[in-house]
Amino acid sequence: MSRKIILLLALVALPMSVWSQTKVQTAVTSPDRHLSVSVQDDGVTVSCNGKQALQLAQVGLEGNNAAPDFVFSQKEKTRYTMLSGKRSNCVNEYNEYRWPMGEGQSMVLRVYNNGVAFRYEFTDLKGLFPQEKTAYRIPEGTRRWMMQWGDGSEGLFPETTSYKTPAGSSFSGVWKTPEGWNTRWGYPALLQPQDDVFVLISEANIERQQSASCLFNKGELYRVVPDDNPSKVVGKWHTPWRVAIVGSLADVVESTLITDVSEPCQLQDTRWIQPGVVSWVYWAYNHGSNDYNIIRQYVDLAVALKLPYVLIDAEWDTMKDGYTIEDAVRYANQQGVKPMIWYNSSVGWVDGAPTPKYRLNKPEDREKEFAWCEEIGVAGVKIDFFSGENLRNMDFCLDLLESAARHHLLVNFHGATVPRGWQRTWPNLLSTEGVYGAEWYNNVGTFTTQAACHNATLPFTRNVIGPMDYTPCAFSDSQHPHITTHAHELALTVLFESGLQHLADRPESFLAQPAEVKQFLSELPAAWDETRFVSGYPGKSVVLARRSGKTWYVAGINGTDEPQTLLLPMPFVKGKQITLFADGEPWDISTLGQKPASIQCKPRGGFILVIR
Repeated sequence: MSRKIILLLALVALPMSVWSQTKVQTAVTSPDRHLSVSVQDDGVTVSCNGKQALQLAQVGLEGNNAAPDFVFSQKEKTRYTMLSGKRSNCVNEYNEYRWPMGEGQSMVLRVYNNGVAFRYEFTDLKGLFPQEKTAYRIPEGTRRWMMQWGDGSEGLFPETTSYKTPAGSSFSGVWKTPEGWNTRWGYPALLQPQDDVFVLISEANIERQQSASCLFNKGELYRVVPDDNPSKVVGKWHTPWRVAIVGSLADVVESTLITDVSEPCQLQDTRWIQPGVVSWVYWAYNHGSNDYNIIRQYVDLAVALKLPYVLIDAEWDTMKDGYTIEDAVRYANQQGVKPMIWYNSSVGWVDGAPTPKYRLNKPEDREKEFAWCEEIGVAGVKIDFFSGENLRNMDFCLDLLESAARHHLLVNFHGATVPRGWQRTWPNLLSTEGVYGAEWYNNVGTFTTQAACHNATLPFTRNVIGPMDYTPCAFSDSQHPHITTHAHELALTVLFESGLQHLADRPESFLAQPAEVKQFLSELPAAWDETRFVSGYPGKSVVLARRSGKTWYVAGINGTDEPQTLLLPMPFVKGKQITLFADGEPWDISTLGQKPASIQCKPRGGFILVIR
């Protein structure tokens, strides 16, 4: 057993004293006073409208046993804009409190109207990171949707009420109990501590000299454990923000808390950053893009559907029949379609993995490669196969984003961990995979029956925290069939937010759809001015309304195997010209004279309303 594994196991072996209920010393509140944080001897409790929502059984650092004692620091309300995401204009409002912990250490707590964020700050580190004691208590019986940790964050969020979840077959014995229960969990984690209160736990604002963290549990106690970080910091340093979004399902889904606490945009000129829909070759063939003639088909699809981008996937460096990547890029640009190309990060899966490899790892190679991309007319890069959340991966991602921005390249991280706010700091990052998405129809047959429920869970979990490259909307089948309806698949293009929305299906399938569907895809936004939760419950159903300019897109899906009526309470949506895409054989497309109050969906069905 490695020293790293022994250390992580030691971190989760917490004393029983952490579990004790202790006397409340003081309380702090959000600006609207709906949230309050009660400070205790061992930790803090977050309450929503007087109801306990989340218990941090312990906060602070190892070696500091003083009870938390927060002092008001400041009240802040600022605004910022996002080039992509669920909302273009965001408000960052909070009350900030500080707990001086002695010897140049402090904990900073920000209480928002819809959540809390906290981190530990240091003014005089000596090269060693104090161990963090942060631990959430999730009592047995609490309904939760949590993903078992993986270095690519590609897992399901099954509904359960216990920590006793069998560990996945790929997990080594060190990440599970002798009974076989999983003990390592990725972000985000959704909890329902009260009937009308939900909590989403995650983190945000990973900076240089920081690793990301995950959760390790011992029974009901879930400890925040940073990944490997060999940095030797002298002087000032702080942890990433630990974040908990708290409130109703609407508060969770609509929250921008992850970007609220992240560093502002680092770019002076962002006019070249344009979100958009992408034609994508991989799904249909379970293979890369070394066939020039197939690439041409996807460029031509983008032309036919008026899509701004095409992705040339892996293996373009081994193009067949005498063609080169320059030929493919030139053809796309000549047709008015902006090409993006794929790279292997060469820090994760390397042996046996597709090429090109080792072109981005050294600074001088990376600059040369990205300068070449800019010169030949490449608009962006998809970088794949990272190896987790340690310092090496986090710093490498930041290196890639900074270098790509210098050369006006959009970025899509694949095989990577979930977003933690970089989409605000580096807005050229338009999407991240970090999701169990439609690619899994190529990998396992089990996704066929799991997809509808999983799709109806993601808007409440993974997609809350940032863009999600699920690669939605397949009307035909890949290696394994799908049993969701056509309207369900189309609805995913609105339900799933991604600044680069890759359409999964093959050209002939898209081009065979009714004219109204093709027009919908031609006009589909990839960034939203406003997002509203309408109705639903994780895994059962979801209806969201997203606005682009003066047009509302209302999308809903049924996550169950039974017919279901989805309710549409949305007085905020205005418009008279209404088009409905609903379940049919395979379509029911109609023009409506007024907004419907509900829509009937088939098993695993869905719908879209376009309201102008």
